[in-house]
Amino acid sequence: MAVGILGKKLGMTQIFDDAGNAVPVTVIQAGPCVVTQIKTKETDGYTAVQIGFDEVKEKALTRPELGHLAKSNSAPLRHLK
Repeated sequence: MAVGILGKKLGMTQIFDDAGNAVPVTVIQAGPCVVTQIKTKETDGYTAVQIGFDEVKEKALTRPELGHLAKSNSAPLRHLK
């Protein structure tokens, strides 16, 4: 099973631990993620969920991508995983 998170890197910063050491961290905007497709064992042979992230203008996507997203009544999304 694959586990992950969809997000956009906003930048870098630092936090301090209990000993006062600076620790570099990455700031990520996670979500909102939209479920765009549910695959089932009966129809596809395996179970999975496709999610989308980062809304964009329609002209940034191809017609097949827009058609795929129209099936789930989703807005145009840049990343599908």
